[in-house]
Amino acid sequence: QVQLVESGGGLAQAGGSLSVSCAASGSIFRLIAMGWYRQAPGKERELVAQINAGGAINYAESVKGRFTISRDNAKNAAYLQMKSLKPEDTAVYYCNAYIYSDTTHWDNYWGQGTQVTVSS
Repeated sequence: QVQLVESGGGLAQAGGSLSVSCAASGSIFRLIAMGWYRQAPGKERELVAQINAGGAINYAESVKGRFTISRDNAKNAAYLQMKSLKPEDTAVYYCNAYIYSDTTHWDNYWGQGTQVTVSS
């Protein structure tokens, strides 16, 4: 079994910065990709940023230039640095990972979510 544990987030004023971290543990043979999704009240969950094993990164248009995703393969961890925050960034942020548990079996995992609130 694999667990994703998130930390960080919290409350910031508009224009401020926050960061969130995610660490994967358990039966991990190889991490394929890690990323962050967010879900605001009354809205669907959406991709924020994703980074694959080769380092290729995909950002949502709404966060490009403001958010930076990175990963530490040795620690099976991913990080999201958020700058120039806007009230519309307020949401629960979920860590997501595609992980091989052995040479043939992979699955998609979710963290428990961490709240990010940006006040105007």
